[in-house]
Amino acid sequence: MMDFRWPPPPDGRPDRFRPPVTRGPQTGRPTLPAPPTEQIATPHGVELEWLLTGEGDPVTVFAHGLGSGIAETRPLGSAVAGRKVFFQFRGHGHSAAPGGVWTYADLARDLRAVADLSGATRALGVSLGAGALCRLLADNPGRFERAVFFLPAVLDTARPAAAQERLTALIEAIDAGDAAAVADVLSMEVPAQVRNSPPVWAFLRQRLDQLMRDGLAGGLASLPAQVAVQDRADLAAVTAKCLVIGSRGDELHPVAVAEQLAEALPDAELHVYDRPGVVWTQRADLRARISTFLNLGPDRNCPNG
Repeated sequence: MMDFRWPPPPDGRPDRFRPPVTRGPQTGRPTLPAPPTEQIATPHGVELEWLLTGEGDPVTVFAHGLGSGIAETRPLGSAVAGRKVFFQFRGHGHSAAPGGVWTYADLARDLRAVADLSGATRALGVSLGAGALCRLLADNPGRFERAVFFLPAVLDTARPAAAQERLTALIEAIDAGDAAAVADVLSMEVPAQVRNSPPVWAFLRQRLDQLMRDGLAGGLASLPAQVAVQDRADLAAVTAKCLVIGSRGDELHPVAVAEQLAEALPDAELHVYDRPGVVWTQRADLRARISTFLNLGPDRNCPNG
């Protein structure tokens, strides 16, 4: 049995993944089990995994980043009022993985289906999810009344080569079953000053276990080189009030993308953090900023676009 630890022990590390032993990642306490999810059928024929929490209005849908999922987006909604809808894009978790090359239009279709089935009037997208949200609003500018774009990674210009290489390395390492290489890539998302802390160890262990168990579909490999929208001018008709959150020094999520997105949206507020890794270093402020924005009452009708 593999006992994954981070950083790896000095005498080497396992090359292949095996089911983890049943104890926590050197923190003195086990990682909490994931809540039960459900499978839903969508109008476009792709079955998706989702989790519903909370009650009442408004209803907010949360869209995760590449290689992430429900577990990573749930903390962002912890203070958001109403019903919250978390889901896995195609190729992630227990969601289906249809054949062919996937595009941001396909991801936008997944997001739109979940929003329609749940009656969501608000949305939050992280990284890849922010790109899907951009594409959805470009095609259906009146679909949401409020939208949050957290760490948008791409708009109408392809990601930098270094970002594409890191994401490609993650997919290839998972496909090869190389747990150590996957852990190396995942750890790069965490600021160095907190990388060896027990909460980060627990996070890395939980995410590693999930990725090595469920994998990532090959259809995701083409996404790092794609753009979310062909022309950012397509966002000029969006009616939603928007919050765009970026971070300086984040290689995977250039601050310029957040700035360009906020400028392209007709009614957008931009907030930029000074350092990367805000989910670790500025978590309380981030949660408060998101919930304050999403918990405000509706100020316009929200047609279905």
